[in-house]
Parts: sequence; structure tokens; C-alpha cells
Amino acid sequence: MFDTHCHLDYLDDPASARAELGLTGMVCIGADPQHARNAIALAEAYADVYATVGLHPTDAKAQDNAETRALIESMSGHARVVGIGETGLDDYWHDDERAEQRAAFAWQLDLARRRDLPVVIHTRDKAGTETASLGCIEELRNAGWRRGILHCCNGHVGLLEAALELGFHVGFAGNVTYKNAREIQAAAQVVPLDRLLLETDAPFLAPVPKRGKPNRPGYVRYTLQFIAGLRGLEEAELERLTDENARRVYGLA
Repeated sequence: MFDTHCHLDYLDDPASARAELGLTGMVCIGADPQHARNAIALAEAYADVYATVGLHPTDAKAQDNAETRALIESMSGHARVVGIGETGLDDYWHDDERAEQRAAFAWQLDLARRRDLPVVIHTRDKAGTETASLGCIEELRNAGWRRGILHCCNGHVGLLEAALELGFHVGFAGNVTYKNAREIQAAAQVVPLDRLLLETDAPFLAPVPKRGKPNRPGYVRYTLQFIAGLRGLEEAELERLTDENARRVYGLA
């Protein structure tokens, strides 16, 4: 299997974690300059690990400056870098940082276009709102870049429709297995099979039956099993399809 989105460098023993449960590949997300360096180092050390570089929206206010942009832009040309991000909008913790987040997001969308790489999108709304999702739709349509991944789909119908219209792939993490994740489960049933991706977001969002424990890249198999059941597909067929999708969107096919 292929884990399209994990934070391998957050784990205590990345080498051990990457070798579990027979993964054929994984993308380690560089969510700020230091984690981008870590992701590249892991990708250089292991043939089955690839890296992205970017700036997470919750770090935009503190870190988005000329030095950070220069570092990320420089690293984005590395041979093992396959995407830009994760970037996007996040109102969950601080809804007063919207201007800074949007500026960083727009810049990374432009960088993805200039590097001809997929952009990895993070979107999280504050409970009871949809401001981040709506803002993300606006930024994506303004940019018009048609290579990307809607990471950890949040189930927002408008955002999902906009991403699919742009030709994006859509990733589902372990939270799709949670009992109350009805909107995410509904989205997982309608995404075209040639756009569907599986991910862990390890060490976060461990799927049932590992919920409450640190997530591991190999746990992507539990998400596969759940979505195969939702869609009435054989696990082997869904694994084949999603692995092909992962390699295609990241330019590894």
C-alpha cells in the first residue's frame, strides 16, 4: 500500500515505522522548513519515502516571511520532493490569522504551479462554521492550478465539488472510520475511484481499531478496509486503484 500523507519524522523511530505492514511507498509532509528538511533527509535515506515542502496554515503568522519562502522554494527543487504543502486555511485554533494564512496559501499555490507539482491542501473549520472551507474554495479557484490533493477530506460538500472540478485527488485519513464522521463517509462514497487516495496523517487520526493511539503509516490498511466496505469493493482492487492514483498524482507512475 501507499500512504499518501504522513509525518514520519514526528514518530520516535521513523525507520521502523516505515517498514511496517508492507507499505510500498509513503509521502512525508514537510509542514514547515525544519520538517521539510527532515522529510527530505528521510526521502534521501529510504527509496520508499518521498517528501513535500511547505508551510502549514497554523504556522503562517509566525513563519511566513522572505527567509522562509526562500528556504521552501530552494528545497522544492530537490529531486525527492514530489509536492508543495501542506498548505491551506485553518480556523480551528486561531480564526484571527486569516490574512496571513491566505497570503501563505496563495504563494504556495503559485510555487506549485511554477514547479509543476501537486499542492497538498489542509482545511479545518472551527466547529459550527465553514469559513476556512469557503476561503479555500475561493483561493483554489483564483489560482486555477489543477494538480493537487485535498488532504484529509473534511466532508464539506462545496469544497469537495470545487476540488473535483479542478481535477484534484481527494485523500481520506483514519477519521473516516469514526462513528460520527458521517459527512466524511458520505464524501468517501462519491469521490471517483480514479481520484481517491488513502492516507494516515500519522501520528494523528489513528483509525478504528487503533483510535486513541499514535497513528503509524502501516495503519492506512484499516482505512482501506473501511472504505472498501463502504463502497462494496474488494480490498485488493481498492488497494490497486489507490496505489495507482497515488503514484500518478505525485508523478511517480
